[in-house]
Amino acid sequence: MKNPNYFIPKIYPPAILLLLPPLLVAITYLVPPPNDFQLPFNFSSCRRTTVASDSVIPATVNPDFRLLIGILTLPGRYERRHLLRLAYSLQPSHTAHIDVRFIFCNLRNEEDIILVALEIMRYDDIIILNCTESMNTGKTYTYFSSLPTIFDAVGDAKSRPYDYVMKTDDDTYFRLDNLVESLRHKHKEDMYFGAALPFYKKDSPEFMLGMGYILSWDLVEWISTSEIARNNANGPEDMLTGKWLNIGRKAKNRYSTTPAMYDYKGSNPEDFVTPTIAVHQLKDNLRWTKTLKHFNVTDGMKPSKFYHIP
Repeated sequence: MKNPNYFIPKIYPPAILLLLPPLLVAITYLVPPPNDFQLPFNFSSCRRTTVASDSVIPATVNPDFRLLIGILTLPGRYERRHLLRLAYSLQPSHTAHIDVRFIFCNLRNEEDIILVALEIMRYDDIIILNCTESMNTGKTYTYFSSLPTIFDAVGDAKSRPYDYVMKTDDDTYFRLDNLVESLRHKHKEDMYFGAALPFYKKDSPEFMLGMGYILSWDLVEWISTSEIARNNANGPEDMLTGKWLNIGRKAKNRYSTTPAMYDYKGSNPEDFVTPTIAVHQLKDNLRWTKTLKHFNVTDGMKPSKFYHIP
């Protein structure tokens, strides 16, 4: 006789036990829970996040224009890239979409291969070109000519990822608000922009100085297919860019930023132009410090118990 005070569990075959977990999961999806039922945690906090960013400068909705800033540098200059990321991320543009990318050639040693890979995983702001690392042996040509293929934007104006492309160096500091204002209402076709040389030819300069110059996207596409540029890739890169455009009868819309883009002169207030678009020749941290101090870039730092900076 069975004792009613004891429960004797029924033994299920192993195959049925294997089916129980997926069955329970299916029930949780198919059967809606009561309105007052809540889980003890939020599933949204479990979503995968990424630390990489497509843009150092926060993106703008319906921007006036889209600009790619390509900073030509060397793989081993980790500290300088960190400084530039800070310098540009702390001055977002509210009317333009600006992407900052660091440009260098094929990695050659184990240290750079690993450490640059970490940077890419963290920041996603590096472009590695198939070239030899030298400013005057075709790196700038490779930079411009590779962009249409890199961004899959060849031949279709609607697919252009940017209106403008800049080539600059890692010893140049741009004041982005002034740069954006100076580009506002400029032509987006056949356009060449920068510190002109000769200085007195503002309307028709022979070339723009290599501290930082801008081409409209259609000129970048032209360079990528032009034999003029391909056959004249070696030499002083800023002069060569002007030479390509002059021989090809391109860049009819030329804009000089002189004197708003200039070489570092000193740390006195009178050494900085108003308004400044860019300061060049910032070869060491002291010059960067003097320049950033002049433009009061740390004034927005909030007080905190965690630090004391005089």
